[in-house]
Amino acid sequence: MTTSKTSTRIFGGTVVENSVLASILIVIGFLILGVVLLRLGRARRARTGLPAGEVVYSDTGQWTEPERPLISRRYGLVGRPDYLVEVREGRKTVIAPVEVKSRRRPETPYVSHILQLAAYCLLVEDVYGSRPPYGLLHYADATLRIDFTDELRSQVLAAAQAIRAARQAPDVPRNHDDPGRCAACGYRAACGDEALS
Repeated sequence: MTTSKTSTRIFGGTVVENSVLASILIVIGFLILGVVLLRLGRARRARTGLPAGEVVYSDTGQWTEPERPLISRRYGLVGRPDYLVEVREGRKTVIAPVEVKSRRRPETPYVSHILQLAAYCLLVEDVYGSRPPYGLLHYADATLRIDFTDELRSQVLAAAQAIRAARQAPDVPRNHDDPGRCAACGYRAACGDEALS
């Protein structure tokens, strides 16, 4: 009795050849999956308005657990920027705060948005020991770079001082005539000076 040796052939090759082919196909599949995940990650990052760089702080819960607030005893400020991103600017690395707003970009950024971002720039300067040259305001449809100038720095320090002075005052008058702001105000019940009347 004679026995013939035959190899099982799949796709025209031997079992060994087919296992090599299967391994190559698996590697190609993982490469494709990696490219897809990389593109999805970049698209997600683009939606956040973050520049290319490393996220070193996040208060949104999207990337990591929300961080502790930044505290500056020097300026008497406490704040939680949405993101701090470490970005290469020429030869040096800077940390830029990013404030995310859910609404569309107004015709010109609101002063309150700019001052909030500038306060985060002050916090970064004090906490990280490096003054950011700018911060980013990210709206639903655009991201604006706001330069952190000496003038803006002075404005935010003056605003912080005015807030501290107002906290000490026995009576602070309303600073607007906008019923919409009063309707959404958390202090409406205690105010007694409503624009709604």
